[in-house]
Amino acid sequence: MEPDLFTAAAEERQEREPAGRPLAVRMRPRSLDEVLGQRHLLGPGSPLRRLVGEGGGGPAGPASVILWGPPGTGKTTLAHVVSRATDRRFVELSAITAGVKEVRAVIDGARRSAGAYGKDTVLFLDEIHRFSKAQQDSLLPAVENRWVTLIAATTENPYFSVISPLLSRSLLLTLEPLTEDDLRGLLRRAVGDERGLGGLVTLPDDAEEHLLRIAGGDARRALTALEAGAGAALDAGESSVTLERLEQAVDRAAVRYDRDGDQHYDVASALIKSIRGSDVDAALHYLARMIEAGEDPRFIARRLMISASEDIGMAEPTALSTAVAAAQAVALIGYPEARIILGQAVVALALAPKSNAAYLAIDAALADVRAGAAGPVPPHLRDAHYKGAAKLGHGSTYQYPHDLPGGIAAQQYAPDAVHGKRYYRPTRYGAEARYAEVAERVRERLSGRRPRPERTGRGEGETAAPDTAAEGAGSGPRQVEAGADED
Repeated sequence: MEPDLFTAAAEERQEREPAGRPLAVRMRPRSLDEVLGQRHLLGPGSPLRRLVGEGGGGPAGPASVILWGPPGTGKTTLAHVVSRATDRRFVELSAITAGVKEVRAVIDGARRSAGAYGKDTVLFLDEIHRFSKAQQDSLLPAVENRWVTLIAATTENPYFSVISPLLSRSLLLTLEPLTEDDLRGLLRRAVGDERGLGGLVTLPDDAEEHLLRIAGGDARRALTALEAGAGAALDAGESSVTLERLEQAVDRAAVRYDRDGDQHYDVASALIKSIRGSDVDAALHYLARMIEAGEDPRFIARRLMISASEDIGMAEPTALSTAVAAAQAVALIGYPEARIILGQAVVALALAPKSNAAYLAIDAALADVRAGAAGPVPPHLRDAHYKGAAKLGHGSTYQYPHDLPGGIAAQQYAPDAVHGKRYYRPTRYGAEARYAEVAERVRERLSGRRPRPERTGRGEGETAAPDTAAEGAGSGPRQVEAGADED
């Protein structure tokens, strides 16, 4: 709403007594050149530059914009910079408290201002995703006819939370989380600037790093924590915001974790080994340490995908799907909600049955190929579609499995150099017990022999001739699968 007499008086008092305002408010940039981060939105001729009057004249006026980004990335800050720099009438509303009545009042005021004084209006609408469809519809005539230039801010995906007609009439600007360098510059400015702490305290490197970790890319959170730590230090008669004082002030211990050093690799290794060892509680502990230290959730998700294949494999084939789904989800939403998805994935993987048989199988096959054990593809498996292939005998004796009972053709598939090799040696753990039985019965059929009803023991040799006793059977549930049925 436009400020009334009492609001204006309160703002004048805050200007005279700036220490009464939160540090995050005092440190708001006064111009676009002071804004940290979001370089991709602040170049010459950008929509925001045009909104503050830089090149916004002529027949192509400034466009309405929707600012979309996580909390603390500068959406409100950018709007306030526009309000200070523009010569246009600036009105601010929050979708939390405003409704259609307030929106219509602003639009009516904008039309009167334009007609009587030739002064355009900029409307900043915070949390626009909280407006219903009908409330957003009330903005359409004003935006379409440019009675107001809209700056709308949202933390929700506007493709789901903002109506399409309003999106089509506005420019969508995506704000990125602030980098550590952006936040570091902000903290140092706040410590030394007269608008901030004015050099009354110093911020040691370890305390600064802790603030960067707990901020999670949120400038407001970083400044709020700094203000709490500085207040605690000054109350204690200290001139340095030490790590210990900061931990007491924000009630959050610093996690000893260097994302570029040994801790990064040690904790990640401990997480994977705890999952491999099926210790779900230890795995969750190491996951929590990584999350609390601000580890990239995409890095964690990548490690989980590897673990799902390397350590679980066919004992629980859905583990990889779970890990992949987790990776896709955290890439879409990020922290803080990503912690829930990562936690679910870690629990699922830690409690899943384990098998590294698929991992060992591909490495064994690769070892043979690298050692030169390859050889030509058997003639009946070679491509027979091109002209002249039949004269070479390609595919002439190939048996089409789908035409045979059980879908298994007793023919040689591997080259002679590795014919009879057993790369995949399934365990009897979890779902892999089923695959162990199926694999053995299919191997029997491929060799041209009748499947044997029961097997015990596990061979140790690397190779086995097609007519020798099969390896890796053992006792377990008997399955009758397509392609492995009894004769």
